[in-house]
Amino acid sequence: MILTEKEEMVIRDLQTQEQTCMEKYKRYAQEAKDPVLRELFQELEKDEHKHHESLGKVLSGEVPGCNCNDSHGKNYKPQATYTGSANAEDKKSDCFLATDCIGTEKLVSGEYNTDVFAFGNSAIRKLLADIQIEEQNHAEMLYNYKTVNKMS
Repeated sequence: MILTEKEEMVIRDLQTQEQTCMEKYKRYAQEAKDPVLRELFQELEKDEHKHHESLGKVLSGEVPGCNCNDSHGKNYKPQATYTGSANAEDKKSDCFLATDCIGTEKLVSGEYNTDVFAFGNSAIRKLLADIQIEEQNHAEMLYNYKTVNKMS
């Protein structure tokens, strides 16, 4: 499989997005006060790393398989950490981190939604659509975290 110059540029740009997400989740995991949120950020960093690797495989001529039926978002049921009025400053800080990441996931998901149409290869389109679904699930997981902790 040979990519056009435009397709290669799109994949490299998406890799940059994934790299930025990996770095953000790594930093935010270190900043998170709540161990539940820290663990979620670490999990999401691993997912973003897989996306980055998948895109790298596309650049080298291989299209990894995908399932396109990811349900991590709706199945994520985090334990509430912030109950009552204790740790109000920690809660405020963690709320900011989670909210910022939801915004990032929305932007990245939108990028995949647009970029999928740059490809004629249906296997690549399917991979990009699957990654987009996973990005949406990341936002849902973060939203579920915020909801259970009464942050939204």
